[in-house]
Amino acid sequence: QVRLVESGGGLVQPGGSLRLSCVVSGSIFSIAAMGWYRQAPGKERELVAGTTNGGSTNYGDFVKARFTISRAAKNTVYLQMNSLAPEDTAVYYCYSDMSSLRRYWGQGTQVTVSS
Repeated sequence: QVRLVESGGGLVQPGGSLRLSCVVSGSIFSIAAMGWYRQAPGKERELVAGTTNGGSTNYGDFVKARFTISRAAKNTVYLQMNSLAPEDTAVYYCYSDMSSLRRYWGQGTQVTVSS
C-alpha cells in the first residue's frame, strides 16, 4: 500500500515563503519520480514541479524561479516556495510515479497567500 503524506501548507502573507514536504511509504523502491501539482478553486490541476530519480527537474511556467523542488531521500520531496503571491493560493498535491507507471497522489495541503 503506497501512501503519500504532505505537510507544510498554511497561511502566509504575500512575499512570504513556505516549504512543503511529502513522504512516501510502502513500495518506495519502485519510485521513479516525485513532484507537485496544485489546484485553485474553479481551475484545473496544474504541474508545479517534478523531479526524477536521475535528478532532472521541470517546473510550471508560472514558477519563474520562485520555487525549488528537491529530494532528501528517494521517498521524500520538498517544495520550497518563495515570493508567494495571492495567485499561488491553491491545494498542493504531491505525486509519486512508480516504475509500474502508476501514479499515486497525496491528500493535498492548502496554501493560502493573503494579507
